[in-house]
Amino acid sequence: MQTPLYKFSPDDYAAVYEPAEDSFLLLDALEDELEAIRALRPLVCLEIGPGSGIIISALAKVLANGALFLGVDINPKACRMTARTREMNECPVDVVNMDLVGGFVPGVVDLLVFNPPYVPTSEEDCPKELEEHIGQFGEGLHDLVKSWAGGCDGMAVTNRVLATLDRILSPDGVFYCLLVKENNPEDVIGRLARDGFEGRVVKERKIRGEHLFVLKIVRNKR
Repeated sequence: MQTPLYKFSPDDYAAVYEPAEDSFLLLDALEDELEAIRALRPLVCLEIGPGSGIIISALAKVLANGALFLGVDINPKACRMTARTREMNECPVDVVNMDLVGGFVPGVVDLLVFNPPYVPTSEEDCPKELEEHIGQFGEGLHDLVKSWAGGCDGMAVTNRVLATLDRILSPDGVFYCLLVKENNPEDVIGRLARDGFEGRVVKERKIRGEHLFVLKIVRNKR
C-alpha cells in the first residue's frame, strides 16, 4: 500500500502530527490486512484523528469500491491538512471537524482506524511541554500536544473510543487501533473480551524508545 503524497507547511508542523514510525506501522498493518478488509466489503470507512490524512487517503486509493471514506478530527488544522492530502492524491475522502464519533448513527462503521494519543502523560507534564516550546512554535502547539498526550496511562482518549465500539461498529465491523507497550495491550484485549469483542495483535514493532502494537478488534460471535 503506497504512502500517499503529503506536504507540510511551516505552520502545519506546529499544529498537526507529522507522519512518523507509528503512522507507517499502521499503514503496514493495514496493507497486511488488505485481503481481509476487501473481503469485508466495507461501505463506511472511518479514521479518527487523521492528522496528515495519509492513512485514510491510502485506504481510499486501494479500496476504491464506492465506499464512503471519512476522517474526523477535533483539530481544524488537521482537517485542512487531511483535505489537502486528499486533493494531492485525488482520492474520495470527506473530512469532518468533530470530537470522536458521537455524531454517527449506530451500527454504520464497517472499518474504523485510530492512531490515538497514546503517550502516558501526567496533567502536570502537558503545561510544562507547552511552556517549553510555545515561544518557538506558537499557540498551535496546544493542538500538537493533544495529538500525542494520552493521560496517565496513555489511554484517556482510546478508552472513550472503546466505550463506543458496540454502538458505532456494524455487525461485521473491524477496528484497527495502535497502542504502545505502556498502554498494556494485553489488559486492553482482556477488557475487550469482557465487553464482547475479540482483540489480537496483528503487527508490532520496536523503535527507539517505543514498542508499538496494532490491534485488530472485532465482535466475538462465538
